[in-house]
Amino acid sequence: MSNHLSISKIYAKKLISEGVISEKDAEKEVVNDNIFLEKEFEAGSSYKPNKADWLDGQWSGIKVAHGEDRRGETSLSIDNLKKIGLSMTEIPKGYVLNKKLIRIVEQRRKTIQDGYGIDWSTAEHLAFGALLEEGHPVRLSGQDSCRGTFSQRHAVFVDQENENRYIPLNNLSKNQEQFEVIDSPLSEASVLAFEYGYSVTEPSALVMWEAQFGDFANGAQVIVDQFISSGEAKWLRMSGLVMLLPHGYEGQGPEHSSARLERYIQLCAEENMQVLNCSTPANYFHALRRQLKRDFRKPLIIMTPKSLLRHKLCVSKLSDMGPKTTFHRVMLDPNEGLKNNKIKRVVICTGKVFYHLLEEREKRKQDDIKLLRIEQLYPFPKMTLKKELEKTPEAEIVWCQEEPKNMGAWFFVDRKIEEVLNLFQAKYTRPKYVGREEAASPATGSFSRHNKEQEEIVRKSLEVSEKKSKNQAAE
Repeated sequence: MSNHLSISKIYAKKLISEGVISEKDAEKEVVNDNIFLEKEFEAGSSYKPNKADWLDGQWSGIKVAHGEDRRGETSLSIDNLKKIGLSMTEIPKGYVLNKKLIRIVEQRRKTIQDGYGIDWSTAEHLAFGALLEEGHPVRLSGQDSCRGTFSQRHAVFVDQENENRYIPLNNLSKNQEQFEVIDSPLSEASVLAFEYGYSVTEPSALVMWEAQFGDFANGAQVIVDQFISSGEAKWLRMSGLVMLLPHGYEGQGPEHSSARLERYIQLCAEENMQVLNCSTPANYFHALRRQLKRDFRKPLIIMTPKSLLRHKLCVSKLSDMGPKTTFHRVMLDPNEGLKNNKIKRVVICTGKVFYHLLEEREKRKQDDIKLLRIEQLYPFPKMTLKKELEKTPEAEIVWCQEEPKNMGAWFFVDRKIEEVLNLFQAKYTRPKYVGREEAASPATGSFSRHNKEQEEIVRKSLEVSEKKSKNQAAE
């Protein structure tokens, strides 16, 4: 092998023998190549990254993330919201739609006209429509995204007689941008990778990928690890990609309950991305619009709901999206009549479990327990949470979650909440955990067992301890 000529020498010899180049030409090419490589090596050794180096062309005007508030201007006038809402609920003349779909569209239209009872999918449509009218393309791909996994979105109308497709969000006005909604194949890694690439080249577009159930994203974990969570740190490449991951314990078993929230939080550092678990349609509306209404881009991971899509309490008013409204990183207790000096326990949670706690507390008529929701888990809203917790310095602090102890947000929020409690004179300096015990599987396969576990979580969360320790907490 040591006597065998290298490929470059064999090729040069062949070209010389054919009279394509001379021996001098070959030698000169080698010398020039070495000079080029040496020059690039020296440049690489002294290179200092500058995040502004690539912010030109399509990315002109985009900046590195800055400031603390980072809300962006996400509200709309009520007139504008109604205009978009009525346009997107208009059924074209001559279209023969499924009777069930007609009822859904008519109900959506009624809530827009009334100004209250806005559900999740309606708020989502309003967010998409507003961005389209403002000149931002909106692209959503995923598994059953046109209809929605839970038959909630209905972004495409299909004529029952001739199968013609009609997309309401592409018929809002003449000057709007394009809305794309695509039912993609169950090839998560390839589709998510494509959407990531799309978001890198189109910073003015809202680009989203939706899993049919949150844990379907397992098949694309390599894209999350190698690109979405670390692309900016490794290659100075921003992305505003949104991942919509249905999450929540409904008794559907191990494979359809958890979107593996813990995996995304574990990847969070250096403000590389955002992780949300919104509990109201209006906050979801603002979260989507916020992606494009700031002068920087960060990936956004959202734990989206399942049963909350039709929950009677999970609705918003049109005014919650109207003037002077914004995204809330922490949602306060809806019972404004609670007296802070009477509060014995503050239960902090995120997502769907809030509604279980709220309904049971109201049923018991308890007025000594306050409920707080963390809507944005990362970046963690430390100062916002402090502002609320210091109003009840004597109260016991509980973290409640549906997931097993070794999953969900507990491992992350435990120390974060402790840091907050140590910023003021709190009586209890550690939160107490209430949730499922550690488990190898995300959820039980038994519906009856699921219900018992859920009832136990709610009961323990709302029972104020008789014997209290200042240092509550985790093992």
